[in-house]
Amino acid sequence: MVTKVSKMKQKRAAQVSVDVLVKQIRSYTREVDVPLLTKAYEFADKAHQGQQRQSGEPYLRHPFAVAKILTELKLDVPSVAAGLLHDVVEDTDYTPEDIKAEFGETIASLVEGVTKIGKIVFKNTQEKQAENFRKMIVSMSTDIRVLLIKLADRLHNMRTLDALAEEKKDRIAKETLEIYAPLANRLGIGWIKSELEDLCLHAMKPDIYQSLQKDVKAGSGGRKRYIKSVVGIINKTLKENHFKCEVYGRSKHLFGIYRKMERQGIPFEEIYDLMAVRIITDTKMNCYAILGLIHSLWRPVPGRFKDYIAIPKSNLYQSLHTTVIGPEGKHVEFQIRTEEMHKIAEDGIASHWVYKDGGQINSKDEQVFAWLRQLLEWQRDLPDTRQFMTSVKADLFPNVVFAFTPKGDLKELIKGSTPIDFAYAVHTEVGDHCVGAKINGVITPLRQAIKNGDTVEIMTSSSHMPSRDWLKFVKTSKAKAKIKHFIGLEERAQSLALGRKILEREARKEKLSPTEVMKSKEILNAGREQGITTIGDLLIAIGYGKISAQHVIRQLLPQSKIKEGITEKIIRKTGIGRSDVKVKGVGDILIHLSKCCNPVPGEEIIGFITRGRGLSIHTVNCPNIDELDCDRERLVAVDWDKKHSQSHAIDISVLTLDRPGLLAAVTAAISETGANIKHADIKTTEDQKGNFNLVVDIENIRHLEKVLKKIESLDGVLQARRVHKG
Repeated sequence: MVTKVSKMKQKRAAQVSVDVLVKQIRSYTREVDVPLLTKAYEFADKAHQGQQRQSGEPYLRHPFAVAKILTELKLDVPSVAAGLLHDVVEDTDYTPEDIKAEFGETIASLVEGVTKIGKIVFKNTQEKQAENFRKMIVSMSTDIRVLLIKLADRLHNMRTLDALAEEKKDRIAKETLEIYAPLANRLGIGWIKSELEDLCLHAMKPDIYQSLQKDVKAGSGGRKRYIKSVVGIINKTLKENHFKCEVYGRSKHLFGIYRKMERQGIPFEEIYDLMAVRIITDTKMNCYAILGLIHSLWRPVPGRFKDYIAIPKSNLYQSLHTTVIGPEGKHVEFQIRTEEMHKIAEDGIASHWVYKDGGQINSKDEQVFAWLRQLLEWQRDLPDTRQFMTSVKADLFPNVVFAFTPKGDLKELIKGSTPIDFAYAVHTEVGDHCVGAKINGVITPLRQAIKNGDTVEIMTSSSHMPSRDWLKFVKTSKAKAKIKHFIGLEERAQSLALGRKILEREARKEKLSPTEVMKSKEILNAGREQGITTIGDLLIAIGYGKISAQHVIRQLLPQSKIKEGITEKIIRKTGIGRSDVKVKGVGDILIHLSKCCNPVPGEEIIGFITRGRGLSIHTVNCPNIDELDCDRERLVAVDWDKKHSQSHAIDISVLTLDRPGLLAAVTAAISETGANIKHADIKTTEDQKGNFNLVVDIENIRHLEKVLKKIESLDGVLQARRVHKG
C-alpha cells in the first residue's frame, strides 16, 4: 500500500514538473509534444533513482533545472527533452543506443553531444579541458543546440556550486569565466553571460562579491530615485514628441563593476555609472531620432558614443550606446534599440534558431554562425589541444575593428590586426600568397595596424609562402593557426630529411647498415615513452633534437657496448644553479627558466628545446609558447622535482592609496609570510596613488598567492599582482 501511495505521489510530482515546462514552452510556441516531455521526465527520474547531488538533494532536480533554463531560452521540445536526459548516459547504466531506441536519433544525438568526456585520460587538466571543448565544438557542428544545452547545464552547476569543495569550486569557476561566460557573450546571450560572471566572482572572490553587494545595496535607494527622475523626464519628452517607447532603468551587474574597478584602479566610490537607462522603440529610424533628443536634453560625454546599429557586434548585437552628463552633473548611460534588437541582445543565437529545419541554419542569420564555422576550421588545422584552446580563448575576447575590401565587403578583425590578418579573413589562399598590401590606396608594410573604416587591398603572388616572421605581428587566431599549420608542415618535412641523415650517419659509426636499422622493430623503443609509434615520427623527433640518434642506435647494440650511467630520466643543474626541474629524455641538456613567464613551483610547466641554449622552461600558459606552437616536436614534458626546492625571485606590483605608513605595512606583511624582499622601487603617481614595484623571494605558487593575499588585505591597498617582465 505504501509503495502504491509513493508511486502516486511520484507521478503527481512528475506531472507538476512537466506542466511547468509545458506552460513555459506554450508562452513562445504552440507546438508542444506533452507525451514526449512526460516520457523524458519519467525516464530521467527512473535512471537517476537513488542518486543525489553533493548538496544531498535528489539528482533529478539538476536535469529539470537545465530543462527549465532551456525553456527560458525559448528552445524547442527536443532540446528541452535532451536537457532532462543530458546526464543519463554519463551517470547511469543507460547507453546512447538506449536513448536512441526510446526517443529517436535527434534527441539521442543532442544527449550524446552534451555528455562529458569522463573516460579518456589526458596528460593534464588543461589538455582535458581543451579536449572537452574541442568535442563540444565538433558536436555543435551538426547541431548548435548541443552548445545551448551545455550552457544551461553549466549555468545550473554554477548556481549550485556552494556544495562542492573549495578547490573544485575554484577550478570550475575559473573554467566558466575563461570559456563559458565568453561563449555566452559571443553567442549574444547576455543574461546568461552576466549571471555566469557574477556567480564566478561569488565563487572565486566571495569577500569582494559580498563587499560589492553591500556597497551597491547601501546606495540603491538614492540611485533608484535618481534614475526614476531621469526616466520621468525622458518619458515626458518622448510623449511630447509622439514616440512609442518603453523606458526603464537597469543596474550594472557586480562582475562588471568589479572589472571596471580592476581595469581603472579605482575604488567603488568612483564608479558613477552603476545604473543605465534602456529605451525600446519600434523602428531603427526612431532609435537615431531619440538619440538626438537625448543629446538635446543633456551634453554627451566625448568618446562614449557607440553605434552598434550601423555596425553590429559579431554576435549580431545592435543598439545605440551613449553617456551624457545628466541632472545634478551625474553621468547617465543610455541604450536605445528596437524590440527585435532587444530580443537578439537578450537571447542571442537562440533567437535565430530555426527548429523546423532540424537544426539547419537560416540564410538570413548566416553571419551569426560564421564564428562557429571558424572554430571548426581551427579544430581541423590545430591537432594539438592546448594550441587549439589558446586560439579559442584569444578569439573569445575580441576588441573589434572593421575594414573593407576594395569591393566594399566588410571584414571583422580584432584591434591591432594587420594586412596579413585581413588577407586570411578574405581567404586562406589569399593569406598564404600575400606579398604586399595597400591601405586606403597607399602601399603599407604588412605589419601596419588596420584602423576602423580602412579599405585594404591585398597583393598576392602564387610563388610566395607564409613566413615565420609573420607570427611576430599577426593578431587574429585564424591567421596564426593557418601560418603555424603551413610552417609546421614545412618544418616536419625538413626535420624528416635531417633526422634520416643524422640517424644514418650514427648507424655507420657503429658499423650498422642504415637500411637494416630502419627495418628493425627495436628502433621504435627509443620513442615509445614519448608516444612515438612510427619511423617517420621518430626521424622527425631526431631532426628536431628531441631524441638523440645515439639513443636510438643504443636500442640495437649489445648491452656490453652501451656506456654505463645513461638513464631515461635526467635531473640536471641549470646555469644558475637550479636542480628543481625533472626532464624526460636522453642525453645531457642544459636547463634554464624562461624570463618571459618566470615559472614558479606549483605551476604547470613545459620545456622547449632551443638551438644552442639547451632547454627553456615555460609555464603552459606563457604567451610566448603560442609562437612556438608550430615547433610542437621541440616541446618536451617536464615537471618540478619536489625533492629539490629553492627560492624564486618574483616581481610584484602593488597599487595603493598615497598614505603615510603604507610602505612599512606592506613590507611587514611580506615578512609575516616568510618571504624576503630583494629589491624595492617606490613611486607616487599623478593621481595620488602609490606604486610599489618589488622583487620578492618565494618558494612556490601557493607561497606567492599567500603573499599577494596578505598584501591585498591591508587597508589602503588597491591591488597586488605578479608582474611578468618578458
